[in-house]
Amino acid sequence: MIGISSKTIYAIAALQELGSIPDNEVLKIKEIAANASIPQNFLEQILLELKKQGLLMSIKGAHGGYKLAKSLKDITLKDVVLILESDIFSDNYQTDNQALKFFWDDLKQKVSTVFEIPLSELKNYQLKANQTLNYSI
Repeated sequence: MIGISSKTIYAIAALQELGSIPDNEVLKIKEIAANASIPQNFLEQILLELKKQGLLMSIKGAHGGYKLAKSLKDITLKDVVLILESDIFSDNYQTDNQALKFFWDDLKQKVSTVFEIPLSELKNYQLKANQTLNYSI
């Protein structure tokens, strides 16, 4: 996917897992990694960053783990991308050509709008995937 690293793709998968549990429960890193097919050591770094930026909460102890700090409907793809990607929405065009600046500004605005999708939409895609699986059997 253009401009989206494995880090962001794994983060979205982890958030989807965490969004599927009841609000009063937590998931351990090991469970998230297994359920979402993410390398555990890489996932640890991602979850720490998402926690630091306020998307996740962690509970320490034997019954601890991670959970969402806010609902998936309040987290957008853009939120995650801005946390994990270095300069996807940068204004650094490296040109003095005013027409190109207008072009890149317009493109940036359109891309930014597309990335405003709330992660609660993942449920709709999961339903679509489930229907596809049912038709294939």
